[in-house]
Amino acid sequence: MSLKFLGSENPTIGVELEIQIIDPATLNLTPKAKLFLEKSSPEDLHRIKTELYQSMLETDTEVAKTLGNVSQACKIMGYSRESFYIYKELYEKGGEIALQDISRRKPCIKNRVEESIEKAVVAFAIDKPAYGQLRVSNELKKQGTFVSPGGVRSIWVRHDLETFKKRLKALEAKAAQESLILTEDQLKALEKAKEEKEAHGEIETAHPGYLIAQDTYYVGTIKGVGRIYQQTVIDTYSKVAFAKLYDRKNALVAADILNDKVIPWFEEEEVRILRVLTDRGTEYCGAREHHEYELYLTIEDVDHTKTKARHPQTNGICERFHQTIQNEFYATAFRKKVYSSLEEMQEDVENWLEEYNSQRTHSGKYCFGKTRCRHFWSQNI
Repeated sequence: MSLKFLGSENPTIGVELEIQIIDPATLNLTPKAKLFLEKSSPEDLHRIKTELYQSMLETDTEVAKTLGNVSQACKIMGYSRESFYIYKELYEKGGEIALQDISRRKPCIKNRVEESIEKAVVAFAIDKPAYGQLRVSNELKKQGTFVSPGGVRSIWVRHDLETFKKRLKALEAKAAQESLILTEDQLKALEKAKEEKEAHGEIETAHPGYLIAQDTYYVGTIKGVGRIYQQTVIDTYSKVAFAKLYDRKNALVAADILNDKVIPWFEEEEVRILRVLTDRGTEYCGAREHHEYELYLTIEDVDHTKTKARHPQTNGICERFHQTIQNEFYATAFRKKVYSSLEEMQEDVENWLEEYNSQRTHSGKYCFGKTRCRHFWSQNI
């Protein structure tokens, strides 16, 4: 049996070629046909199979007649008998177009609810942002709108309202745009979101010195020096950072960086530090009467706020700074230079901090693309 295809031994050429498909002696695919099929792209194979079935059906199942039965023909061609008869019936009813239609995957159209139901769900989500999908479904049923909890969820996803925070943002945007008077439920939802924000430690500061964050970072071990710890202090408004290296971790060194670097710098800028945020490490927490760090804060009249236990993300501003200084300074400095003392390393840290605070722009909250020092000074004028 021979068939014509729009192809060639190199299928990209695209010329008409006649190939002997089945060897009458062995009843198998000829070597030339196998080579052609191996070199063909998936699109060419799809077209070839369609044309092959069309040719088989047009010649009144010539392959089946040559081999003596349909089963043997289907086995050689790699199709089941059921598929053969399905294609045959389709071709007899609709011709070549019917074969092409069945070979393509039908698109899966998403289920859609009525427009009135969708609008009701969106309006209810903004009106009652704290309600979950099950409660919304039940409340809408009372109003005569029937939609399943899963349907509510799907509508939320389509309108970017699938989380409580997103529904609150939509409520705030609508209130600001239309000057709405919020209901009691809406006010409760906004207050709840504010409480959660405070519990998770999102930092809100009003001006430089309003809140500074402090943390301890383990740098590593240097031969001849021992363990090295970095005390980090960052002004959460301007993002100005301070760092000092020590060979130990205790309350005395935690107070030393404030006394040696931070407090004098803020006094020079005539800015008072109101509050400091730390974790619950032993270097920061203890009895005020005999704990050096707590005693120093009391003398300087600085309030002390502690993060929630096992929640380092509350002091995330320091954690992110530690990642930056590790990747941009320590990772390269230890490979370029062999340090023999803390003083030598501290000097390089100071040089890096000078560039970090005074030359690098910062696009984070409040900074708006300014350098950290410039932003600090602009707010202190």
